Amino acid sequence: MSESRLAPLPHLPPPPASLLTGASLFLDFDGTLAPIADTPDGVVVDTDLLTLLGELRDVLGGRLAIVSGRSIATLRDLGFANFLLAGTHGLEFAHPGEDVEAPPRRPAVDDAEAAFHAFADGKPGLLVERKSISVGLHFRGAPQWGAQAGELASDLADKLDLALQPGKMLFELRPGGADKGSAVHVLMGRAPMAGGRPVFIGDDVTDEEGFAAAAELGGAGILVGPPRATLAAFSLEQVAAVRHYLLEGVARPG
Repeated sequence: MSESRLAPLPHLPPPPASLLTGASLFLDFDGTLAPIADTPDGVVVDTDLLTLLGELRDVLGGRLAIVSGRSIATLRDLGFANFLLAGTHGLEFAHPGEDVEAPPRRPAVDDAEAAFHAFADGKPGLLVERKSISVGLHFRGAPQWGAQAGELASDLADKLDLALQPGKMLFELRPGGADKGSAVHVLMGRAPMAGGRPVFIGDDVTDEEGFAAAAELGGAGILVGPPRATLAAFSLEQVAAVRHYLLEGVARPG
């Protein structure tokens, strides 16, 4: 997402509860529905959250989807098997109980994974995360290596013809041709999301494409976290505020 497209609006208003009426709701996971953990497997999805999302999905007539950088396999392991999912930044899709719709894992991703492991060897705090069709290099536990990790990821993206996806203390390499915005467009053309007004809630720069797509289709984005330049129209301070807002949605007709 080009920085020039981002509107510098440091004090966005909170979203009205009425925004969820008639919405097709797209939810990021890490940093939105759950706090970001030190490691990818450090997140636990509590039963109350799953119950809340199920109730809200019913209120919205089924129009709720999780859109994440995580793979669908991981999202299902976390407890989201019964939800409509878009994983790996819009490269994977799955309805509850159905097979995952995704491209095959490219050999170039295996090459990138090997290079990440070679770089992380002997550097405590770096973590290589193997995903179904992508690979990530996390440096949250070793921020002093962040610049070199970024240089390596950029070089590998050029060499291996992969897309570089920066995230929060993370560089991910994956096939190109999709992002969270394209995921919104795809799902808005299908049941059950078709026919609603898209609302995308997310925290990371990787969610900006989702905000843009929602706005293009007549909806809006909601930024979670501190103020920054964004395409979102509303903001919520933190994960706890997201949950409170979704609880308000359950109390309203879809």
